Amino acid sequence: MKLLVIGNGGREHAIVWKLHRDDPSAQLFCAPGNAGTAAIATNVPIAAKDVDGLLAWAKENRPDFTVVGPEVPLCLGVVDAFQEAGLAAFGPVRAAARLEGSKAFAKEVMRAAQVPTADDVVVRTEAEARAAIARLGVPVVLKADGLAAGKGVSVCMDEAQVEAALKDMFVDAKFGDSAREVLVEQYLEGEEASVLAFVDGATVVPLASSQDHKRLLDGDEGPNTGGMGAYSPAPAVTPDMMAVVKAQVLQPVVDEMARRGTPYHGVLYAGLMLTKDGPKVLEFNCRFGDPETEAILPRLSSPLLPALRACMDGTLADCPVEWDPRPSVCVVMVSGGYPESYPKGLPISGLEEAAKQENVVVFHAGTASRIGAVVTDGGRVLGVTALGGDIREAVDNAYRGVIKIKFDGAGYRSDIAHRALERLA
Repeated sequence: MKLLVIGNGGREHAIVWKLHRDDPSAQLFCAPGNAGTAAIATNVPIAAKDVDGLLAWAKENRPDFTVVGPEVPLCLGVVDAFQEAGLAAFGPVRAAARLEGSKAFAKEVMRAAQVPTADDVVVRTEAEARAAIARLGVPVVLKADGLAAGKGVSVCMDEAQVEAALKDMFVDAKFGDSAREVLVEQYLEGEEASVLAFVDGATVVPLASSQDHKRLLDGDEGPNTGGMGAYSPAPAVTPDMMAVVKAQVLQPVVDEMARRGTPYHGVLYAGLMLTKDGPKVLEFNCRFGDPETEAILPRLSSPLLPALRACMDGTLADCPVEWDPRPSVCVVMVSGGYPESYPKGLPISGLEEAAKQENVVVFHAGTASRIGAVVTDGGRVLGVTALGGDIREAVDNAYRGVIKIKFDGAGYRSDIAHRALERLA
């Protein structure tokens, strides 16, 4: 079995790790990969957004199946290109990936499917944004319509934060073409949670729930990031709540996409706010979340590849998806300066010692290999994940791994899973 995974982050290392764990004899490739994937797969030096390069490699090497990790190649149509060439690939086609590629499109779909979400106004100018903010009031949320690597969202709790966000979006053009349109959105109160689901165009199978930590600092302070850690399951997503999310959010969107002639195949990620009025959608992503994947996949006890194939073949209803009951926690270690500018090429020590801790696995995100050493190569560097008999033990195990790892300027939150621990207390 020859398998290709596209991407170079912690999510992709987790996917490669799970595929290798399920079938150690599989021949694995990762494009472009990182220092972690290199230990169990062959890295292919082609960027994830280089659709032509990836297609040329796949035509020559004929992988049996390709798993697309990041959103950018999906929104560029990599699955369309592979399918047209007779190559099996996992993920939505370009038209369906618009659920992540355009927040305005996602809102349009939600309205058509009667999915609960925040009130919003789509604007193009600062003046239009100010008028929308005056109508919706502060606090308010500003979102770049397009892809912004998880950083195009500003949650503005006061007028000063509103002014800073408007400057980022309209004066400094910090998010470029991604912010040609901006959503000014009603602020929602509640607890956030992530529900990912396998989808085969019609059938929806939710994965184990998880909760991400977007803010840089302890206590959910500081700027938004691509994610500072995650844990699974999220206690707020009870079985009853999961049933509501499937019935009121996931299935209606999947049905609406099919009605439009663009059936959704792959992983559909719903970022939710659990409000007093029920779950409301904050965003949709068209792929496995990051770092949620690093928390979820170690709990997946059934093999991954059959489920991925079933999503594309339309046979998901006949594919068992089973879970380890133990909770997991992923703590992300970041470079100094993240999410702004940060150095690269700093040596990392303690990786082997961390991995030797019981029930701990270290997923590489922004790493590279340099003359036998592993060095930093991104803002989010590592995701240290651990299982435990309960959430407290999983947290302790994860941080036991974290403290073994050293690199200059390393940072991490010390309160990952704090909401679950508070519920436990």
